Amino acid sequence: MSASLESTRSESVRQAFLDFFAEKQHEIVRSASLVPHDDPTLMFTNAGMNQFKDVFLATGSRPYLRAADTQKCLRVSGKHNDLEEVGVDTYHHTLFEMLGNWSFGDYFKREAIAWAWELLVDRWGLDPQRLYVTVHEGDEALGLEPDDEAANLWRTETTVPHDHILYADSKDNFWSMGDTGPCGPCSEIHVDLRSDEERAQVPGKQLVNADDPRVIEIWNLVFIQYNALGDGRLEPLAAQHVDTGMGFERIVAVLQGSSSTYDTDLFAPIFARLAELSPRGDVKGYDDLHINDEAERERVRIAMRVVADHIRAVSFAIADGAMPSNEGRGYVIRRILRRAVRYGYQSLGFTEPFLYELFEPLRDKMAGSFPELDEQAGLIVRVIKAEEEGFLRTLETGLKLFDEQVAQAGSDTLSGDAAFLLHDTYGFPVDLTELMAREQGLSVDKDRYDELMQEQKDRARAATAFKSGQNVAGEDTANQLSDTEFVGYEHVQDTGAKIIDARAIEPASEGEPFTYQLVLDRT
Repeated sequence: MSASLESTRSESVRQAFLDFFAEKQHEIVRSASLVPHDDPTLMFTNAGMNQFKDVFLATGSRPYLRAADTQKCLRVSGKHNDLEEVGVDTYHHTLFEMLGNWSFGDYFKREAIAWAWELLVDRWGLDPQRLYVTVHEGDEALGLEPDDEAANLWRTETTVPHDHILYADSKDNFWSMGDTGPCGPCSEIHVDLRSDEERAQVPGKQLVNADDPRVIEIWNLVFIQYNALGDGRLEPLAAQHVDTGMGFERIVAVLQGSSSTYDTDLFAPIFARLAELSPRGDVKGYDDLHINDEAERERVRIAMRVVADHIRAVSFAIADGAMPSNEGRGYVIRRILRRAVRYGYQSLGFTEPFLYELFEPLRDKMAGSFPELDEQAGLIVRVIKAEEEGFLRTLETGLKLFDEQVAQAGSDTLSGDAAFLLHDTYGFPVDLTELMAREQGLSVDKDRYDELMQEQKDRARAATAFKSGQNVAGEDTANQLSDTEFVGYEHVQDTGAKIIDARAIEPASEGEPFTYQLVLDRT
């Protein structure tokens, strides 16, 4: 490890990245909110480039040409959905930080490649023999030649072994914002974390992009140089951009000598508090389990990883305004929280709320870089505790029903009626039911579940239809929505709005709370 680093603690690694690019005349910008206030196409911020999307689309600009930051990201829905892998393996997360540097029409491939190598090898001391880089192999369908320019720059600007420069297809090495718009080839940097003996037996190049957790991508350099047209053609952009993203948790693990992102100081304080709180006497710590059975030991570690990951995701989401609810992004947060509670209940022995007590070690670890954790601390704790209390009231009964339904399952499928009942009466998100079913070797009849859910939505729509939405004068509040002024095009928050009406909506199912809706004069 390089002596130039005072420490490999996560705080030092994060700051070293930002300081390095500040030396290269980059503007250090604050992480954007997890809740995109000005992009209706995104449920959550899921990549570092999201806050610069308007620059790439040429619909906005910045007062600087170079930028760097650490961006908090959440990937639990849509195309980027890592929820099912979280906890099961040792390197997936729902919430993670993306270290990134950008050039907006300024520097391009040469500098991006040279600086990435300088930071990883010269500053952080990574062994070039363990690093592999990929470049785009070309794509006949897109009319693209191989990115020999990038490959040659890796040869001339760095000390990477030339046989560690690999060509890869568009799936791994071509990035696009969508079906149309800015796009370009990528160059990824991978690190081989295996022992010398393992590396001698199987060359690392054979495991790059092969889903081996010991040979992982740590940094992706995207060269945005084309505009994708609706007819499938690519045209060169007038200005070329650089968009890079490095997984913070992954590089911290590498620098701390671990192949698992959970075996780092980012998670150690949460694990310590979790073990302290657990009613199980054999759980002394993540690496101090007094459990002889190997399968049970792994079951407990999976639960600890799930809980540690999920408290981060839920806390940051609430801090940025995503409240647990029954729909939209609020439902995603509720699903994550309930998934953590279930693991804590079944594997760690918790029968009382516990998740909210893990916020304090998270706050101590990360509020220095993300002050919103301090600013919203009281709200975060109150919301998490209330959600836990609500779900724990129905969790035990719901688990008993699940076990009964599993025993009655005549095939390898749990009925959609059972999944719907668990959701509607006991508050089990369907993906939680699917997870428990997989643990029993079963699938869920999702078609029947979706059919029942749609019937319920139709009933709820017909039943409410604003009939409970009358104000004190007996007038339908639906007619007042036109009186609300939308100011979101100019501002992302407004403190001067006034409430002009309010109403309570009865819950659609037993055990769920009332929903309260406010009508404002502007929003």
